[in-house]
Amino acid sequence: MLLILAAALSSVLVSILLKNLKKKGYQPLQMIAWNYASASLLCFWWFQPDIQHISIQKTPWWLIVALGMILPSIFLCLAKSLEYAGIVKTEVAQRLSVVLSLLAAYFIFNEQFNALKLWGIGLGVFAVLLVLFGQMNTSSNHQSRKAIVALLSVWCGYAAVDILLKYTSSLGLQFTLTLNLIFITSFILSISYLLVQKTQKWQLKSAIAGLVLGVLNFSNIALYVKAHILLKDSPAIVFASMNILVVLLGIASGVILYKEKLKWPTTLGILLGISGVLCLARAMSL
Repeated sequence: MLLILAAALSSVLVSILLKNLKKKGYQPLQMIAWNYASASLLCFWWFQPDIQHISIQKTPWWLIVALGMILPSIFLCLAKSLEYAGIVKTEVAQRLSVVLSLLAAYFIFNEQFNALKLWGIGLGVFAVLLVLFGQMNTSSNHQSRKAIVALLSVWCGYAAVDILLKYTSSLGLQFTLTLNLIFITSFILSISYLLVQKTQKWQLKSAIAGLVLGVLNFSNIALYVKAHILLKDSPAIVFASMNILVVLLGIASGVILYKEKLKWPTTLGILLGISGVLCLARAMSL
């Protein structure tokens, strides 16, 4: 459980770091770009993927490039959501992206559903709608629209990444190798975009912060994967614990650090979201 707690803490620390440094004049896009530099190096060191035997012809490079473009974009949406909607709602939207992934699994990958899984998906969708409704009641129209768009981008974006990663796995690609290639591609594309854009001055502090961000980002992934390996007979426990802990830590940090107020739609959405996660975990264990 310590591994899962550490993974959840790393995930929330990424959000806290992004939210705090944006206010202090750091450039989010530069941080996001350099984050993939350290993440790719750590991925190679930790998982030691077999890069030497990459098949140039058989590797679906279009998928690697697509994910390499989507990941930095979603990270930027995450930064916007933290700014406009707050850490509590952002963490809920990010974690409940799993319900969209499961819907895709049913319609695209022909995965079989039972009643518990359907209940979990239904509760998850309703929870996100309540969080969005709560956002409409807590800010001005202009601010509300920005927050809702950012939250929806996070919710749909993380689901899209999960769906594409599942698709690459279904093609027989090694997960760790695919992840390493995606991180490298994300770094190259992000840096290339910044070089072409030429509207931002390069900041050493943003580069250093990005490298730290990459350590936390990768720690979240590596520790979660390690927990699944150690608890291979209990994947449902790992899944539920990770998602619920991230939401609870997100609530704690939002309320304590940023004085975010939990209105009744948000609170009910959080409770339904946690219930949905528990239903999905139970469905996985059957």
